[in-house]
Amino acid sequence: MHKILLVEDDVTINTLVKKNLEQWGYAVTDIADFTQVLQVFTQTEPHLVLLDLTLPFFNGYYWCQEIRKVSKVPIVFLSSHDQAMDIVMAINMGADDYVTKPFEMTVLLAKIQGILRRSYEFGGEVESSLLDYQGLVLDLKTTQLHYQGQTLDLTKNEFQILQVLMRHGHQVVSREDLMQALWQSDLFIDDNTLTVNVTRLRKKLGDVGLDQLIVTKKGLGYCLAALEG
Repeated sequence: MHKILLVEDDVTINTLVKKNLEQWGYAVTDIADFTQVLQVFTQTEPHLVLLDLTLPFFNGYYWCQEIRKVSKVPIVFLSSHDQAMDIVMAINMGADDYVTKPFEMTVLLAKIQGILRRSYEFGGEVESSLLDYQGLVLDLKTTQLHYQGQTLDLTKNEFQILQVLMRHGHQVVSREDLMQALWQSDLFIDDNTLTVNVTRLRKKLGDVGLDQLIVTKKGLGYCLAALEG
């Protein structure tokens, strides 16, 4: 399921667009605090952003530039401004398309479907510094973990362990593969060293209610549990 971040302060338009997109099977996140657009983007890792031009605090141009500093995710502007210069500025700042208000939902849906198809089905995944597992987001640049508005700072080993497990999800990762990922060798490493690192990571995850996230498969290795809701 593709995830869409909707940045629109007009309640009527926001409700209409979100309802229609959800009916078409998209997971839509909208914005409550318009000073936190980049933070919500980082936490949700959307596949596409719908961005209004006129917003409280900072306009759409500003947020487009901020998102482009960290991601190549497709961005579509929604705006009542229909002057050529507005469209040119949006495209120059990194937008992929520009839809003027009022618009037909069928037209917007077609544009979204086309952009997602080109970006992901044909062109492969857009490069991202964010790794997502059921709403759990690991920032590969900062090594921070984001979950339900909470942030954890991880050590190098904690980050490496979690990164490998998140890439495999429910699939079991052997202790040997984890040691290889951490120390580039499974030789001359005390097996208890891995256990100690996993235990420390579990304790830290417990601070945000994720103490049951890492599951031990006796004789096999580790995997991740499913997250509720």
